[in-house]
Amino acid sequence: MRSSNPVFSRQGAFTRDTGYAGFGPSQSAGPHAPQSPPPGGPYAGGPYANNPYDQQPLSAEQLQQMYGAPAAGPLDTGRMTMDDVVARTAMTLLTLVAAGALAWFAVPAGAFGIPMVAALAAFVIAMVVSFRRTVSPALVLAYAALEGVFLGAISKALDVYFSGIAVQAVLGTAAVFAGMLVAYRSGRIRVTARYQRIGLAVAMGFVLLLVVNMVAALFGADLGLRSGPVGILVGVLGICLGAFFLSLDFHEIEQGVRGGAPEREAWRAAFGLTLSLVWIYLEMLRLIAILRGDD
Repeated sequence: MRSSNPVFSRQGAFTRDTGYAGFGPSQSAGPHAPQSPPPGGPYAGGPYANNPYDQQPLSAEQLQQMYGAPAAGPLDTGRMTMDDVVARTAMTLLTLVAAGALAWFAVPAGAFGIPMVAALAAFVIAMVVSFRRTVSPALVLAYAALEGVFLGAISKALDVYFSGIAVQAVLGTAAVFAGMLVAYRSGRIRVTARYQRIGLAVAMGFVLLLVVNMVAALFGADLGLRSGPVGILVGVLGICLGAFFLSLDFHEIEQGVRGGAPEREAWRAAFGLTLSLVWIYLEMLRLIAILRGDD
């Protein structure tokens, strides 16, 4: 079943189309189909007439050694493992945190010029990574760095009015991640086709609502979606959608590891997880600001 997650639904993502034995695309018969070799072998009459693979039958002891050897694991075949995903995700998040810390100390509070440029650049890179056939580690890390600059500056600006809000948002994001991981691993949450359809429909409606709210704000209108009781409900819904995205990420990673995806796809998995965590963190910031602003 094809994934509904835009990050993991690119052609070639988490698939075995990279030439592994037994999994390559089949060749149809036609005028270019392989022909039978000439008598005497393909190298008859040439310097390679002696076939180096035409060896004597193996002895029983040699066969026993071959059968007794350990099977090739994912690391030997270049396939993605869970350790690969953890390592790439850690590198991506560390890059994001380092860039965020740099922006926290280097960008003055309330100066949004550089952060907004970084956010726009991060958005463009995210689109490129999402729709690119082959994942690029450099682009993933570039996205993390630029997104970190934006998050660091926004967090510092909010911290001026709500001291400690960044730490609260980080703890809240970590709690959502841990809770979803436990729920998914224990089988309490199962990613089915119906689950994905409902979740993505809600997500599209949520994004559309935010776009309408942003356009209204540009014309000086306030729909109240980011303040008061309605703002709290919208914030909770946004966090729930982030948790939903995490469950899709967990499912795709599990399917990729089980299906023998190429090792490089661990970077795509790290990118997807980072996107979901950034979404949750931003929604957590907004929700905490609303709650503390009503005190």
